[in-house]
Amino acid sequence: MNQQPDLGAIARTIIDSNMYMVLGTADESGQPWVSPVYYASTGYTEFFWVSSPEARHSRNIVRRPQVSIVIFNSQTPIGTGQGVYMSAVARQLTGIDLDRAIDIYSHTSRGHGGHEWKSQDVQAPALYRLYRAAVSEHWILDPAGHPDHRTPVTV
Repeated sequence: MNQQPDLGAIARTIIDSNMYMVLGTADESGQPWVSPVYYASTGYTEFFWVSSPEARHSRNIVRRPQVSIVIFNSQTPIGTGQGVYMSAVARQLTGIDLDRAIDIYSHTSRGHGGHEWKSQDVQAPALYRLYRAAVSEHWILDPAGHPDHRTPVTV
C-alpha cells in the first residue's frame, strides 16, 4: 500500500528549517515587488520581520496590505526543490501587538545567533519597524505533479 505524504508536515519542516522568506508586495498601481526578509514565525500562521518603513515593500504594505510569501531552500539539487506558498495580510505593529511580537522575534533572532531586540529598536526614532503577516492560506508544490502544481495544505 502506498502511503500518501503528510503535506502539512512537509510545509512545517520547510518553515522550521529556513530563516528567510520572500515577501511579495504590490504598490497602488499593482506593480509587484519581492524582497527576501529574515523572519520569525509562530503557529505557522504569523510571520514577523523587521524593516525600514521607507523600504519599498514597507511602503507597499501601507497602500496594499495583501501580500504573498514563499519559503524554500535554495540549496537543494535541481528538480528536488519544494516550497511553501502563502497568502497573507501584513501590517506594521504597534502597542500591545508590538510587545508580544518583539518577544517572538527576539527569541528567534537569539536562537539563530542574532541579537536581542527590544521594542525601542522598532519604534521612532529608531530606523526600523516590526511587521506581521497573518497567513490565510498555505500551499506546496503537488508531489503528484497535477496541472496546477499547487496543493492547499493545513499546517
